[in-house]
Amino acid sequence: MDVAHLEVRQGSLSTVYENVVKPGFDFLFALVALVLLSPIFLMILLTLTIANSGHPFFIQERPGKNGKIFRIIKFKTMTNKKDAEGQLLPDYRRLTLIGKAVRKTSLDEIPQLINVLKGDMSLVGPRPLLPEYLPLYNDFQKQRHLVKPGITGWAQVNGRNALSWDEKFRYDVEYVSRISLQLDLRIIFTTLEKIVKRHGVNANNYMTMEAFKGNAA
Repeated sequence: MDVAHLEVRQGSLSTVYENVVKPGFDFLFALVALVLLSPIFLMILLTLTIANSGHPFFIQERPGKNGKIFRIIKFKTMTNKKDAEGQLLPDYRRLTLIGKAVRKTSLDEIPQLINVLKGDMSLVGPRPLLPEYLPLYNDFQKQRHLVKPGITGWAQVNGRNALSWDEKFRYDVEYVSRISLQLDLRIIFTTLEKIVKRHGVNANNYMTMEAFKGNAA
């Protein structure tokens, strides 16, 4: 992928697809998907409520378009178990049996359809990361926040957690520069294919990506 020379874009994007077609499609798709998936949603909700002592959801603040903070909703697949020093145990030790099954099929992402209905997220876009990363981005990386974050994205279908942070950000910025209906449909269908084949869930046997620590001087 040769995106090293993409220019930093100033201001917000203003295309008919991005501002009219895409939000409408997001809302309609999310609404239909939630209705169709409601039996699965309720089954997972009940199971995780039991497995996680009454806490089936993982809710966390994330930055959205232009860095605006919102609360992302996912199914809670890990417990909050800590070691003797009060530190959270490694991901693999906190992952519940039902949580492991839910993550393998990416069903933990279903509640984010609610975020799409609320307008916080899109179906396709750069994945929302942690708020503490915001001051660590350089000008090139900041472009990922010119669009709404997505449930899936260009980086996810090109390696997901197996990518380095530099590669992930480059795919994010490439998406911002190429955003279109054709690209979104390609990402959605590729995502569905990867879910079925269960590709790219973990990075080096870790359940989550290593924390971003900023750019080298």
